[in-house]
Amino acid sequence: MTKAAEIRGPMPPFACPEHGDPLIVEDAALRCPVGHEFAVVRGIPRFVPKDSYADGFGAQWNQYRLTQLDSHSGVDITAKRARRCLGEGLWDGLRGLDVLEVGCGAGRFTEILLQRGARVTSVDLSSAVEANRDNFPIDERHRVAQANAASLPFKPGQFDVVFCLGVIQHTPSPETTISSLFSHVKRGGHLVIDHYQQNISNATKIGEPIFRVVVKRLPAEQGIRVTEGLVRLLLPVHRAVRGFFPAQALLSRFSPVRVYYHAYPELNDEQQREWSQLDTHDALTSWYRHLRTPKQIRGMIESMGGEVLNTGGHLFCEVLARRPS
Repeated sequence: MTKAAEIRGPMPPFACPEHGDPLIVEDAALRCPVGHEFAVVRGIPRFVPKDSYADGFGAQWNQYRLTQLDSHSGVDITAKRARRCLGEGLWDGLRGLDVLEVGCGAGRFTEILLQRGARVTSVDLSSAVEANRDNFPIDERHRVAQANAASLPFKPGQFDVVFCLGVIQHTPSPETTISSLFSHVKRGGHLVIDHYQQNISNATKIGEPIFRVVVKRLPAEQGIRVTEGLVRLLLPVHRAVRGFFPAQALLSRFSPVRVYYHAYPELNDEQQREWSQLDTHDALTSWYRHLRTPKQIRGMIESMGGEVLNTGGHLFCEVLARRPS
């Protein structure tokens, strides 16, 4: 255990997500005084039902559990994004801080947060928690729980940083989710989030919403097969029109396939295919896909008493905010 962790004591304890009472470990389960019981399965506390609207995400992260890890790809795409969203001050000051990572997936950001010395509580609604634990085993600086972002199993105000990227737009109510996340930031702590922007690029995609109507209703494993088939068919077409702007722009409106030749040229052909499969599946199996403007997100946070320190991004609105001391 690091010296900073020893000074700070244990991580914030789990609490009943319904009324906040502390939980007691009994017979491979967590129980609260009122009688709510939460199973601990394969070392992971489960605060949600077995099935949810996020089942497709769980399947994808277990299928592609290594794809977006910087340690696997050999490039620093995830580290750069995390650093940009955190800001230089927080990036340099993560060591020993308690970070609640919500929507952890297989752990692309878990890896970076742990490398920076943070004590990380990784939470996801789906079975992606299995992939996260396999990639980054539970120890004194990392734990995993299956829980809902809108009903987290902690008392409010317990974390130095609440970190949530790639999640909020896929929840039933972004406003409810942001409120829940902000409530778990301690005084003087920080909230790091992103959200799909309401702009022309996001609003004019035609192919993706049409395919999503069908694919999101398929069983999880079948959805993976369908999206892999779409990538096999259309990714070579995207590759062929690179550099021809009119054709590239038109294809991007009608094709449901996510492509990263321009954004991440450092990925090799096999990595381009795998990233495309992962994110195409992510886009086509999400039950919810909300868009918000930076002004709307800023307004939500400020209405809760938060101070917005930075916003940026194009596809995503990336936000760094602080709860005043």
